[in-house]
Amino acid sequence: MSDAAQPTAAEVRAAAEAVKTALDRHLAAVERRSGEEDPAVYDAFNELAAAAEAYDELLYDRYDEVTPFEIPGEDTLPPYTGPEEPSALSVLIRRDYAVAEPQRLMAQARRVEAADEDAPGAGASGTVHGALGLLFGEFEPDEIASRHKEFGLEEGDSTLWVTAADESAEPGEWLEAPFEQVDPERVVCRFDVSAVFDEEFDDGDDDEDDEDEGEDGEADLPDLDEDLDTDLDEDGESARLEADR
Repeated sequence: MSDAAQPTAAEVRAAAEAVKTALDRHLAAVERRSGEEDPAVYDAFNELAAAAEAYDELLYDRYDEVTPFEIPGEDTLPPYTGPEEPSALSVLIRRDYAVAEPQRLMAQARRVEAADEDAPGAGASGTVHGALGLLFGEFEPDEIASRHKEFGLEEGDSTLWVTAADESAEPGEWLEAPFEQVDPERVVCRFDVSAVFDEEFDDGDDDEDDEDEGEDGEADLPDLDEDLDTDLDEDGESARLEADR
């Protein structure tokens, strides 16, 4: 950052004072809390986090120094304010994948295309876009998640949110915008999966991963890989797949 854009010493001092004020307000809210999920405590927590983050940024910009505080991420859910006995619920799921082996993906799609007389127009399996449409149209998302390596996919982050509702939605009511208007305060629970959660264990788990290869590794892929390699022979890919193993 250039000298002209750097915050002044007075701005850094003011940010530090804001942290002190927010800290006092947070303590006062905790001392007066009315229950486990007091919204006043939640608001004071957010104010303190924002003040600490602002101070940390200004301190670094001005003095190239950091604080020892870890600012919580934006994925922290607010207190639940939905019905105590929900009569309906929605399950929101996001799973990310990388297309690690396009030829494997398209070979699997060719198998679906060959077996399904009602499959889309001939040649849909010849592109990654078309192959994805074929496979996700044929298999349930949970099955693809459990067999993603067979389809040439690599797992990324995933999350599942369970949200409460007062009543079930009418048929077709939300189909045009299914993921809008999600109220975080009605999230009953959520479950996240990400590689970032495992980073602190990576150094100590290398040996265990080698021992577990027979359980979770490529060696245990279903027998259809043998047929898949035959398909890939036509595309000149079988040698690479053998090397991957």
